[in-house]
Amino acid sequence: MNKKVFAIIEIGSNNTKTHIYEAEKVIYENNTTIEFKKNYQIESKINESDLNKLFIIIQKALEYTSDIHIYGCSIFRNIKENELDDINSKLKSKFNVQIEVVSQDDEARYTALGCYNNINYDGNVCVFIGGGGSIELIFINNKKVIDKKYYNFGVVDITKKFDSLKEDIPTCTFDEVYNYVNELIGNIDVKADILILAGGDHLYWYNNAGYKLLENTLYNCENQKYMITREISDNYDHDALITSLDRIRANSDNPLWFDGSRAMKVITNLISHKIDSKYIVPTKINMEDGLKNNILKS
Repeated sequence: MNKKVFAIIEIGSNNTKTHIYEAEKVIYENNTTIEFKKNYQIESKINESDLNKLFIIIQKALEYTSDIHIYGCSIFRNIKENELDDINSKLKSKFNVQIEVVSQDDEARYTALGCYNNINYDGNVCVFIGGGGSIELIFINNKKVIDKKYYNFGVVDITKKFDSLKEDIPTCTFDEVYNYVNELIGNIDVKADILILAGGDHLYWYNNAGYKLLENTLYNCENQKYMITREISDNYDHDALITSLDRIRANSDNPLWFDGSRAMKVITNLISHKIDSKYIVPTKINMEDGLKNNILKS
């Protein structure tokens, strides 16, 4: 019996992620930086060059399967309905696919599910879902959601405010960015021992920056193998704003990805302190990790 082959393409404000599955096994994955939100803010419409980059991603997925599911996240929640209709018309004509816009709640729910569904931990866990245009926090205890917080800003907004974060050595300080984000986040009453970083490839930062991670001894999970203490995280995150970003970019195959990386480190650092977490678990878990079972059942 042939195993079902299907693709999930998640279009974020800053990064577009592709996962192709044969049943539950990933046989291809890719993360491409397409700055939809940044360019939309400049042009007040979806940039044609950005769309062409998306077309290339879809064409690549078609080499594996015609069963392609495309989900648009924060930036596509905010564009005009007629603009989305026009884009979907082009996609239907070219590839026989369309973008399904995912609500912030569904994006958070599916991503969080991919984090907590296969772990056993006796205590509160917070799943951080961060992107270019939005942030979600889902608090879990014994595989049940006990609270959630949603914010309508992301790394694109922070980097726009502190543009030098993209430079080799920024002119802004860690504390300046931290205090600004603190005002946006406000109070968080719920606390959690563990902060799971999801919604993007958080391991990509640590691996290319050369920051060592510890083995996850909190629980056993195949896609959550690593962790760091909050003290280690503090050292790494402060260092991120004084070390050479050009050196880190040079280690990678996607240098543009790092434009938002420092903003992300400040945001996650702030959250770790707000919720009094003892440990941070960086992952590559995305919305598709929660979506794939629904697709397999369909």
